[in-house]
Amino acid sequence: MSILETIHSSADVKRLSKDQLEPLCAELREFIIQNVSKTGGHLSSNLGTVELTVALHRVYDSAVDRIVFDVGHQSYAHKIITGRRERFQTLRQYGGLSGFPKPYEAPDDAFIAGHASNSVSVALGMARARSLKKQNYDVVAVIGDGAMTGGLAYEGLTNAAASGEPMVIILNDNNMSINENVGGTVSMLQTMRARPGYINFKRWYRDVFSRLPALYRFNHKIKEWFKSRLLPDNMFSEMGLYYLGPVDGHDIARLETAIRYARDVGSPVLLHVLTKKGKGCDYTEKDPDVYHGVSAFDPESGVLPPASPCFSSAFGDALCELAAEDRSVVAITAAMTSGTGLDDFAVKYPDRFFDVGIAEGQAVAMAAGMAKQGLRPVFAVYSSFLQRGYDMLIHDVGLQKLHAVIAVDRAGLVGNDGETHHGVFDVDYLSSVPGISIWCPASFEELRLMLRHAVEKESGPVALRYPRGGEGRYRDASLGPEIRLQEGNDLTMVCYGTMVNQMLDAADRLRAQGIRAELIKINRITPNEFPLTLRSLQKTGRLLVAEDVCASGCVGGRLLTQAGLHGVVLKNARLIHLGDGIVTHGSVPELMKLCGMDADGIVSAAKQVIGEEHA
Repeated sequence: MSILETIHSSADVKRLSKDQLEPLCAELREFIIQNVSKTGGHLSSNLGTVELTVALHRVYDSAVDRIVFDVGHQSYAHKIITGRRERFQTLRQYGGLSGFPKPYEAPDDAFIAGHASNSVSVALGMARARSLKKQNYDVVAVIGDGAMTGGLAYEGLTNAAASGEPMVIILNDNNMSINENVGGTVSMLQTMRARPGYINFKRWYRDVFSRLPALYRFNHKIKEWFKSRLLPDNMFSEMGLYYLGPVDGHDIARLETAIRYARDVGSPVLLHVLTKKGKGCDYTEKDPDVYHGVSAFDPESGVLPPASPCFSSAFGDALCELAAEDRSVVAITAAMTSGTGLDDFAVKYPDRFFDVGIAEGQAVAMAAGMAKQGLRPVFAVYSSFLQRGYDMLIHDVGLQKLHAVIAVDRAGLVGNDGETHHGVFDVDYLSSVPGISIWCPASFEELRLMLRHAVEKESGPVALRYPRGGEGRYRDASLGPEIRLQEGNDLTMVCYGTMVNQMLDAADRLRAQGIRAELIKINRITPNEFPLTLRSLQKTGRLLVAEDVCASGCVGGRLLTQAGLHGVVLKNARLIHLGDGIVTHGSVPELMKLCGMDADGIVSAAKQVIGEEHA
């Protein structure tokens, strides 16, 4: 039996001898590689945090103590250790384990995670709750250097430092240096401060002298005076956090000692841990960004399947064409260059490409400033991440009617990453931005056409929302706010974006059963009073709308309102949408079927709208 097969909880990790820890880490890495090669998922980030995760479980009991992961795409080893190893082959599959921490899966998952920069704030909330309720558990936030580009991280750090709450913030630094350290003396001191012997001495010193408060305070002042003159300034210390590190994130002995000491300090501590993304696997160490998020691949060679044409790449190509014609066109991303199709743009036009890090609010506000001064900014961002920039969309862009273009990638159901990543709220929140136009391309050519129109013809804020993945049956392109794809008299079926593919299939099946549906595709959902759709409803008297967004602010609801305002009397209506917008993980076809949005579900709903006369 392997060591890994004996691990089901933090308690099992604590029982291991020190000699068993490195073999356990090797087994964890191999297990993760073999499973992710089949299911897809986040690979290099998880390989880089294996030792850190094992050390955390050596010190804490995750079922009681609160370990808050930032983003959460580095939590695979944590899931495996906490009793989910046997289900790990279901990772990111419908009905299986989520790729992110989920409290409903296990009490060891302290908090839902999927977006970045919030872990310190969440952990501080838990620490404050512990103090107010006079409970006894430890609180840890694990935050990566990438998440430190988000402003919320610093709001959390500042408040944590001021709170005095006992908590540990572990900065997993795999690609940056917080401060430039200069000189041999500094290097020596930093190395010594991270050694187990030094930390053990500090623990003894604190325990002994804390019994003599006056002497302890006197010695502490002297020590801090010397340290301030020997060590460089550190922004975390300046914030009021007790800074410890940097520590080798792949040395379990040092990690465990450092984490225990940080836990015992009794005040807010930041432990700086240095890790290597993709650690322990040649191809992931060489190209960690390539293997950050992967589909199924060959675990021996690391060869990934070739990329298929997708809306993101079509967008990137189209934006490069526009940039070649107009030097005022600039591109902005929030740490998603490849994901949003901007790799070529970054190479061809480096002086007009801006990556702001995980700071969507900054991106929107910067786009507003650019637009005010005559540039044509295009901000490419995932739908679920754009939520962070909502305030700036209204205040900085909308109120001044500035011409900023938002390319809303991953709109609708995205699949295996689940509820934290589905782009199902943007229609609601974007529609409330003053003066905005929202376009919904359904094909690559339509995306190119609409992007050019948005950049060259529009004058205020514009959003283009398009899905993850490739085209479906619909390959045409048009710019009218509404277009009629099929004529019919029995009911009016309405959709926008790539939902048109399911609607076309459903309309064909209905026609084969003697039901003639009129199919309207909406290209611009805002502003639009839907005159073509209203004329169709006057003829059919029956409405069916299908949209893969939440119910709040859905287009179907607006259509019903417009019908009422214009005196259109409906015999029946049905709105197919995603309710509260919380949808589990699984493949997009599986989720479409689950939500009644595949062709079968639409046909069934259409028959209900038609009623018994066509049964």
